[in-house]
Order: sequence, then structure tokens, then C-alpha cells
Amino acid sequence: MTKRIAITPGEPAGIGPDLLLQLIQQAQQQQLIALACPKLLQARAAELNLKLKLEPFDPNTKASANQATQLFYLPHDCPNSKAGKLDPSNADYVLQCLDSAIEGCRNNVFDAMVTGPVHKGNINDAGISFSGHTEYLQEKCKVDKVVMMLATEGLKVALATTHLPLKDVAASITKESLSRVIEILVKDLQTDFGLAKPRILICGLNPHAGEGGHMGREEIELIEPVLKSLDLQAELIGPLPADTLFTPKYLDNADAVLAMYHDQGLPVLKFKGFGQAANITLGLPIIRTSVDHGTAIDLAASGKADTGSLATAIQYACHMSQARI
Repeated sequence: MTKRIAITPGEPAGIGPDLLLQLIQQAQQQQLIALACPKLLQARAAELNLKLKLEPFDPNTKASANQATQLFYLPHDCPNSKAGKLDPSNADYVLQCLDSAIEGCRNNVFDAMVTGPVHKGNINDAGISFSGHTEYLQEKCKVDKVVMMLATEGLKVALATTHLPLKDVAASITKESLSRVIEILVKDLQTDFGLAKPRILICGLNPHAGEGGHMGREEIELIEPVLKSLDLQAELIGPLPADTLFTPKYLDNADAVLAMYHDQGLPVLKFKGFGQAANITLGLPIIRTSVDHGTAIDLAASGKADTGSLATAIQYACHMSQARI
């Protein structure tokens, strides 16, 4: 079944538009709809010397896969779209594209949404508080908790906390929050990835998983009690030392890893699959995936941007939407 995937290219000064335009030079198996400024797309295609056939999106027609160079679009106006030059006046445009994709997914116009990279600093410079896609989607979808998970071939890493200073991580992990993260992770691995009883490795917070309490007691007083208290259709193994967990001995028989904080788990995943990984938001009523990299402002309109992560994000979005049927 052909799926309708909404694409938000993200920061117009970065490589998001480039990636989409480069990707659609080849025919696609799904219907990709850009929620973007058509003038921006046309101008960037000309800068990249790429062919582009824009088609207005009509939700009342049957979904049809993109032919080579064809791109369906839902228009949004971008005031200033010069490649490589950030402009805070574009912040509203970036968020309007996101809002349109969220609304379309919630109303079943789209089967999933895939987001290109945004520039958090540029949005904040416009006077809009913005910490990231994950938190924004949680607020817009009005859910109590979401979980960030990155996935690449052979490895999925979810996070107990997301964009926090390291000094705030330990205090932010409570029995309630950790329980909720694990519940969401288990549920979405079952629902969106077809894993009836997922096997999840749980990282300790401290070095050597606390070394029996000598390097911290969070494992003894928080993580272990949570794992014992949960009654889920899953194998929860841990807490394990993060420095040895990411080895074949453990990973070969695991479906996912739960890291306690951003830079505990993601460096390993990105070392393994950077450019071929997707960022997935779990716990939402809609399906959202994203690229695993930033805006790369210096590469915009250069033709040197790698489409691998965007293609991977689209693949995961399609796979997850098929699993939810």
C-alpha cells in the first residue's frame, strides 16, 4: 500500500531542502509531500542544478508514489530563504510547516511525518522558546511523555532523558519517569516494530553501573526497583555498565538499549550508523521520524549533502505505518 509521508525540510538556510530535492531525483515507493515554500524549493533546485516537477498535493486523490523529479507539496510561505544564511524571521515558517504536518497526521491525511533538521538557536533568536522537535511534538500532541529513540541497522537506542545539561540528569530521573519511559518503549516496540516480547538492555547511570554503590546509588535505589516493579511483556535486563553493554556479547541478543542520558547512548549509535540512522519519537499518537544530523549550513546548495539519513528516516516511517495497520 502506498503511504503518504509528510516531509518538513526544516531550516531553509541549511541542507534540509537539498536532501529532499536530491532524493526525489530517483522515483520513490511512497508519496512524499513537502510542507514547504515552493519558491524556496524551485530556487534551491536551480542552485543545485537539479530537475524538479512540483505537483500541488490533493488529499482527495488516491495516494501515488513519486516519479523521478516529481515532488508533491503543500505550500507555506518562507520570507527569506537564502542558502547558508540564517535569518530569525524564518522561525515562524519552520514551525508552521511542523504544525501543518502534525495536524495532517492527526487527521489521517498523512500516514507519517519525517522532519528535516532545524536550527534551535535561530528559532530561539526569534524570541520563540524551542528546545527541539521531540519536546515540541510532545506539547503539540498533548501527551504526558515522549521518548527519543535513534535507530540504525542492528541497533536501537532510546533515552531516559533528552536535551539536559549533564549536571541535571540524575535529579531528573525518578521512579515514575523511568517507569513511564520503559512502558512507552515496550509498547511502541510491540506496536510499531512487531516485537511481541522485546528484549531491552538498561544502562546504569554511573560508571560500572554504580560498582555496588561505591560509585553512586541510583542503580540500587532507583533503577533496580523500577525494573523489578514493572509487569510488562518484555525482557528488561540491567542495569548494566554502559562501557561494556555496547558489545556483541549483549547487543547480538537485544532488540533495543535504554540509555540514561543523551551522550551515554547516542555516540555509540552514531559511530555505528551515522548518516544511515533515524531519530524516532515514541509515545506519540502519530508517527514521526527524522534525520540523525544537523542543518550543516556550510553545505547548503553545495550538492555535497548525503541523503542517507533522510532515506533511512522515510524507510522507518513507512515500516512503522505498515505495522500499525
